[in-house]
Amino acid sequence: MKIDRRLFLDHAALLGVTASLLARSGHTRAAEKPLKADGTKADKLRVAVVGVKGRGMDHISGFAARHNCEVTHICDADSGVIANAMSTVKQRQGREPIFVQDIRKLIEIKDIDILSIATPNHWHALMAIWAMQNGKHVYVEKPVSHNVLEGRRMVEVARKTGKICQTGTQSRSSKGMREAMAFLHSGKLGTISLARGLCYKLRPSIGKVSGPQNPPKTCDYDLWCGPAPKAPLMRARLHYDWHWVWDTGNGDLGNQGIHEMDKARWGLQKNSLPHSVVAVGGRFGYVDDGQTANSQVIHFDYGDCELVFEVRGLPSDSPYPGKKSPKRGLKPSNFVGNVWYGTEGLLVCPSYTGGIAYSKDGEIIKEFSGGGDHYGNFVAAVRANDAKLLNADIEEGHLSSALCHLGNISYRLGDPVALDSKPPFASPKANEAFESLVRHLKENKIELATTKYSNGKVLKLQGEQFVGDAKANQMLTREYRKGFELPKA
Repeated sequence: MKIDRRLFLDHAALLGVTASLLARSGHTRAAEKPLKADGTKADKLRVAVVGVKGRGMDHISGFAARHNCEVTHICDADSGVIANAMSTVKQRQGREPIFVQDIRKLIEIKDIDILSIATPNHWHALMAIWAMQNGKHVYVEKPVSHNVLEGRRMVEVARKTGKICQTGTQSRSSKGMREAMAFLHSGKLGTISLARGLCYKLRPSIGKVSGPQNPPKTCDYDLWCGPAPKAPLMRARLHYDWHWVWDTGNGDLGNQGIHEMDKARWGLQKNSLPHSVVAVGGRFGYVDDGQTANSQVIHFDYGDCELVFEVRGLPSDSPYPGKKSPKRGLKPSNFVGNVWYGTEGLLVCPSYTGGIAYSKDGEIIKEFSGGGDHYGNFVAAVRANDAKLLNADIEEGHLSSALCHLGNISYRLGDPVALDSKPPFASPKANEAFESLVRHLKENKIELATTKYSNGKVLKLQGEQFVGDAKANQMLTREYRKGFELPKA
């Protein structure tokens, strides 16, 4: 089965074609097959879920009355958002969990085995570390950290305490993705020299307020801020829009993008940070209270291979950069996935659960599909007390999250340059992505001559430190408020 050669050479178009092929064969929405519970004779594991406004509800579904687990506690700094969580747990388990607003009190409770964290990013590391130091296993959402040092500290604490710590990158437990990675690593597509990750997800303006806003009366705002500065609330929505503010979030690179970043690194089999990073981009199309980029291209140089990552938050008519084309059953503004380029073919994965391997001529070699149960994998590792059973150990989460942080550091240290200037990268592949982004911005009526982007600083790395750049190294961590300092291992 062949596809058009022109489309085959266009990575974004190829993702669209692959998604369409998988959809027609019924693979993109493959049903997950939960792992069986570890047996009724095993003791119940008692789980506390922290942060239940959004993603935490999936954590409740993953643990409540499953795998011989019981959600015994709900924790959130805003008591006004817990009703759905409380009623869902009661419906599943027959009784309501206990609500504890303050995480500092929750971690001291002895009869909790697992802390499951779905809070804003700035709280992930501190909660996970406190929990492990208080004898609890941890499931923590992505990105696992708000900065690079936090992620490394989480790994150190997990190793020192012997606690199990799973990262919430659920593609790592999908049957189709695991088989696709095994095929890629088998060498059947030759030497892999390039991975591309795409996060095209519509992110409209969050609006612009004229002055400080009042947090919800049900929210302990001091506790909500935690390790971040307790600054006046300068956006209309406290919840979710924290993603687009540097003190608490990491932009879409660290929101949706971390999933594709993790898969890109997984495919390249890189278990360290790159030799160098450089990122360009900006927040285009509107002026609002958001600070993070809504459009980015990031280049990571690993020496023997490279990773090019793209973020787009503005509308597109299709997944084909710069072209008008027929719809393919996809929501074009929510278009994410990965492509790995080998000497003998490509692997294309447009979903969490599978993809297609193509030959150099565009013929389908093999398809991969099937979901999984990431929570079940975590519980199995907890019961065996063996971190080696984890599909997404905390160190995997740290390395992939760190790539997002590195890209944002380069971007934030960049100089403003007009969009109609020459391509900024030393890498031809990264320049292709940049030129495609410029066409995309032009389609969105962005005036190229008068609009500037951040031409990020080229940063070289040795281990997990930048070489010869004190300012960049300062951005590997942050200042912490008193009482919310990052603990030592």
